[in-house]
Amino acid sequence: MSEPSPLAAAQQRFAEAIPFRSLGAEPCPLTAALSRTLYEDVVAPTDLPPYHRVIVEGFLVRSEDTAGASEEAPVAFTVAGEVKPGDERCPPIAKGHALEVATGVVAPTGAYSVVRMWEAKRQGDRVSITRPFPPRFFIEEQGCDLKKGAVVAAAGSAVGPAEMGNIAALGITHLQVSKRPRVTVIACGDEVIPYDQPLRPGLIRDSNSIMLSAAVSTAGGESRTAGILRDDFDGFVTAARAALSDSDMLLISGGTAAGGGDFISAALRALGELLVDGVPMRSGRPLIMGVASGKPLVCVAGHPPEALRGFRLFGVAALNRLLGREAPLPEDL
Repeated sequence: MSEPSPLAAAQQRFAEAIPFRSLGAEPCPLTAALSRTLYEDVVAPTDLPPYHRVIVEGFLVRSEDTAGASEEAPVAFTVAGEVKPGDERCPPIAKGHALEVATGVVAPTGAYSVVRMWEAKRQGDRVSITRPFPPRFFIEEQGCDLKKGAVVAAAGSAVGPAEMGNIAALGITHLQVSKRPRVTVIACGDEVIPYDQPLRPGLIRDSNSIMLSAAVSTAGGESRTAGILRDDFDGFVTAARAALSDSDMLLISGGTAAGGGDFISAALRALGELLVDGVPMRSGRPLIMGVASGKPLVCVAGHPPEALRGFRLFGVAALNRLLGREAPLPEDL
């Protein structure tokens, strides 16, 4: 078995230091659950569909009554009634009789078939067919989609439109989802100014805070910004420690200019434990990771494309761990 790449080894070391599903659960209305991460399995309380049902418009007949039907010897039935949407039951069908049925209505148990409208010729209350029909033809069985007790959506998975539909069909109104990790985004550098300020030579607007906050939200976190920190070690550590007090994760961009990577590396040692001090790869030096009381400290480059790349490689993995998502470690592109 080949050794993992330096990137994969760094990701694994970092991920293993972050507690899995550590933030607890909160109730969430189904209507607000899109993209939220399930904290526990959603289990079907009933079968889906909850009864046998017809899946086409046509005529419900006893399958044995269709035996021998052909073009040369059609078999005729008397239409004895109708099953309408919303009817609670399907009445018994006598030999030689048929019931007109609509899509979705209740179907009986037993050897019955549905003759589609276009396969029957109707005249008044009589309908004839020209071929036999097998039992349960165009009848959907109770529980064919989900059996009672089946897992509809697993803990650690993100709720998507299809899952929401299945859950709604089961009458479930609230879910237990993982709390969103609170991520404080920090930009660093003496040359960095707020993005809405006038620019002059030698300065650069802070686009990373906006970009990384959006990336955090997309990955399942709840982002907040702590402004721009200057290249001052003591001031940085003080501000970062304050941000950690009500955050679950810090996401820091830039700050490696003052004394190279040692500035951020030393700051992470002051805050907690340094785990990844650079990665031997393209623009890998600014990728510096640590933890403080189980809270991820993710430090990425100041150059926006590399900042986003670093977040995708390490920040997403950290959020997945906090949320309890069983996801593979992101691969470099």
